[in-house]
Amino acid sequence: MIKILVTGGTGQLASCIAEASLNHIRNMEFVYRSSAELDITNLKAVSKEFETGNYDFCINCAAYTNVDAAETNPSFADAVNRMGARNLANISSEKNTILIHISTDFVFDGSNSLPYSEEDEPYGLGVYGNTKLLGEKEIASACKKHFIIRTSWLYSEYGHNFMKSMLKYGKEMDKLSIVYDQIGTPTYAKDLADVILLLIEKNIKSYGTYHYSNEGVASWYDFAKAIFEINKITVSVNPIRTDEYPSPAKRPSYSVLDKTKIKDLLGIQIPYWRNSLLRASEVYQKNNLVT
Repeated sequence: MIKILVTGGTGQLASCIAEASLNHIRNMEFVYRSSAELDITNLKAVSKEFETGNYDFCINCAAYTNVDAAETNPSFADAVNRMGARNLANISSEKNTILIHISTDFVFDGSNSLPYSEEDEPYGLGVYGNTKLLGEKEIASACKKHFIIRTSWLYSEYGHNFMKSMLKYGKEMDKLSIVYDQIGTPTYAKDLADVILLLIEKNIKSYGTYHYSNEGVASWYDFAKAIFEINKITVSVNPIRTDEYPSPAKRPSYSVLDKTKIKDLLGIQIPYWRNSLLRASEVYQKNNLVT
């Protein structure tokens, strides 16, 4: 039996992992720990969890992801995104546990015009991006058996995300303004969850950093329009520039990720973002989940 610890255990991605695990091999035992149950910034707590759990894998879904709030609370963002990652890396190395860590497109500054590969030099954007990049570096230096998976624009029927926000606002408002000059790729968290479990299922040993998002590119404006169209919500969407919607944190203007490396590693085809959005919307409507 493969025993797997999932941190951030009540969050969006962890919820998708729990659902995706039903479709994978049955010799996996999952233990989900919320931040209240396991504070990854507390080294003693992490050590105790690993000591009693005897885990083969740790999937770190825990992160401080409030991009704007991180600008005014950098110490907490650093504690979770850097120190927490370091704690997990140190104890994983000590216990011979394979660490799978989820990172972000925000480790790039958005100045590229071609998709970012794993070989491109990262430059963390803002407090959030910088603390996530520092967390990656802590893991790489402390834990040989690690996978760092950078992803972008995660959404699903779980948690707080752009799709659910748009579904809520679309029913409450007649008009919305959405930025059109930030380009990336929406990623269905269930697709990412499947890839994470495939790494475990296939017993992959090619450790290192990988990129995963859905295929294709879109702006936030395109993403919003698709959400409303697929869900048959009538709302006027006005495209605006980033400078017309000021926020505390800067966002990357271009954060498309090159997925060649992980596609070759796993021998997979990655779904087109709009097709995955259609699947997510169908599940959301079927379950009639509250936004």
